[in-house]
Amino acid sequence: MNDYLLSLVLGIVEGLTEFLPVSSTAHLRIAQDLLHVDLSDGYWKMYAIVIQLGAILCLPIYFRSRIAKFLSTFPSGERGDRNLLTHPLGLTMVAFVVTAIPSFLLTKVIGKHLESLTIMGASLLIGGVVMWIVDAMKAPWEAAGPGAKGSTIHTWKMEDMSLPQSLWIGACQILSAVFPGTSRSMSTIAAGQLAGMSRASALEFSFFLSIPTMVVATAYTLLKSLRGGHGENPIGVSALTPHQWIVLAIGFVVSFIVAYGSVAWFMAWVRTRGFVPFAIYRIVIGIAVLVWVSRLAG
Repeated sequence: MNDYLLSLVLGIVEGLTEFLPVSSTAHLRIAQDLLHVDLSDGYWKMYAIVIQLGAILCLPIYFRSRIAKFLSTFPSGERGDRNLLTHPLGLTMVAFVVTAIPSFLLTKVIGKHLESLTIMGASLLIGGVVMWIVDAMKAPWEAAGPGAKGSTIHTWKMEDMSLPQSLWIGACQILSAVFPGTSRSMSTIAAGQLAGMSRASALEFSFFLSIPTMVVATAYTLLKSLRGGHGENPIGVSALTPHQWIVLAIGFVVSFIVAYGSVAWFMAWVRTRGFVPFAIYRIVIGIAVLVWVSRLAG
């Protein structure tokens, strides 16, 4: 396949799946395998990181008004009942730190799992089942709305989150780092729902938490790739050809545009329809990947 067309396809895959609860890591890895991308080539490893950065960039732009509002009310909050740790921005950073420290300590374990299609397939399948069960449990209370007697949902806006909820979500997000295919979005959304958050508030917090988590993770991985590590040769950016720069640019821009549209669509969808369709999709893809891997092994 022509490199420009290949970059276009990979950029679309990354942009579509980065913020949906279906695991962009698994989808990009599967797409690379199907399209015969040489994963031992340092350039293509760097390419995957760069297009992920393109997807990340859409979040601060899409949520610019919310971010501006939170910054203007930091740290006391809009109602004056918040502090450094319980303001929405503070809660985001708390969850990030809870995820970041164990994930950094488990870097070697994570590295071993990153290209395992078996782990990805199993994570997609198990995560889909978990998401389906959790969303089905919460669906009646979502339909009843705020104030329903006996409701297990007590946080309908991100501004009303608590510190324990943030700690719990950060801890659950570690699973997505250790087991590729779990999905950061799936783990944070399901964790939020289990902690008494509505679909919309859990989803919004998931997006906000993605910003520091993904920026730091991708920047660290990119820096490590450029310098070389664990026996790998460094990637010489200065040695890239004009052709390679164009391929990178196509993937970056396409990923950004598609991710922006995906986030806007997903926010509107979840408020009325929930996560079950994504859970079913995960289960189907997970089973397909496991069957594919078993046939390759046979």
